[in-house]
Amino acid sequence: MYLRLAKRFLVETDKRALWKLGWNMGVKGSLSVLKFRRRLKRGDVFPPFLYISIINSCNLRCQGCWVDVSAKQQVIDLEAMNRLIDEAKSMGNSFFGIVGGEPFMHPNILEIFRQHPDCYFQVFTNGHFITDDVAKELRRMGNVTPLISVEGSEIVSDERRGRKDVLSKTMQGIQNCLNNKVFTGVCTSVCKTNIDDLVNEKWVDRLVEMGVFYTWFHVYRPMGPEASPELALSREDQNRLRQFVVDMRASKPIIIVDAYYDQAGEALCPAATGITHHINPWGGVEPCPIVQFVTDSIHDESKSLHAKFNSPFLQDFRELARDTTRGCIVLERPDLLKDLVEKHSAEDGTARQTALSELKGMQVRPSQYNPEDAIPEKSWAYRIGKRLFFNSFGVYDGRDHSQASAPALIGRGEVPTTSAEPDVVELQV
Repeated sequence: MYLRLAKRFLVETDKRALWKLGWNMGVKGSLSVLKFRRRLKRGDVFPPFLYISIINSCNLRCQGCWVDVSAKQQVIDLEAMNRLIDEAKSMGNSFFGIVGGEPFMHPNILEIFRQHPDCYFQVFTNGHFITDDVAKELRRMGNVTPLISVEGSEIVSDERRGRKDVLSKTMQGIQNCLNNKVFTGVCTSVCKTNIDDLVNEKWVDRLVEMGVFYTWFHVYRPMGPEASPELALSREDQNRLRQFVVDMRASKPIIIVDAYYDQAGEALCPAATGITHHINPWGGVEPCPIVQFVTDSIHDESKSLHAKFNSPFLQDFRELARDTTRGCIVLERPDLLKDLVEKHSAEDGTARQTALSELKGMQVRPSQYNPEDAIPEKSWAYRIGKRLFFNSFGVYDGRDHSQASAPALIGRGEVPTTSAEPDVVELQV
């Protein structure tokens, strides 16, 4: 399997782009994680992986979207992006996740990539704006990997994305990238309506045959003003997805990414570890994309970006998330997150200005934290890679989550379960 994957890298990619991937993302990205680990030991946090929502606008209207895609368009302009990236580079960073809205609707997105050839960018996109000319430019620059979202069959995709003919346009964007030998990924926000279509060996084999190099199965998070909670995965569904990812990693010549588990299958929260935080389209510094509250902005030049990542709000968020659960505090204990937001008078980072009321009305749901059924990695390569570069970095050491997480509260009768859906509980706040 590993030889087949290596052969794919050598045969199916542009060699200049492969060099940029290996150097900018592989070598320099690894060094940035090592610097992060050293800083973390001093209690100092600067995330090596920053995710930046450069625009709020989007051509689709996805179920459960928490981004204000219908609001007046807001972008992080080229000057602000250059200042942000340069400051991060001074701390050793080289990798940036570019998010939206739909990032390719940003008028200067290609110029951002051109001005930072020493960095590597992963763009979360629906693929509709990746024409053949855009794909040719991505190949020429070599420092960009599009991660294109596929949400199911034609019928399911149209339902999930709120538009017609979504899948065909997305597949054309993928093909434009592959025709130009761009290092391309495909991701899915796994939910009730697409888990059977895409969490299977046949779909992974199809991606390999197409020439896709990596895939990422996100777990659907019911957030935002229209959260569509009926799409959320049950505990059993999440275990099924985790087992599938572990099995495919050990048998298929394609990279499969995840962000919620270490090499032993123990859950973790990237924002709690501090390995990543998020910048919203208005420049607000957020713990993660679904925690839409801010106390600092990248546009405030009176403070360094480093100081903003070590603000009292983010420090307390990381501490609270670590103490509460190894999973997602947003899903398991929205009441505690609400208290934290109010304690720091954190501002609503959205255009709709309803994030706090949405948080107050949230139901408790299972996240990736499931200590009774931890599923360790089978692949030796993933075990080594995660042990070195993606783990909990000791932040959970000595913390007892048995009295804080939602599953424990349910067991003690402090949170009443609903009779209709045992994996969902109503939290009184």
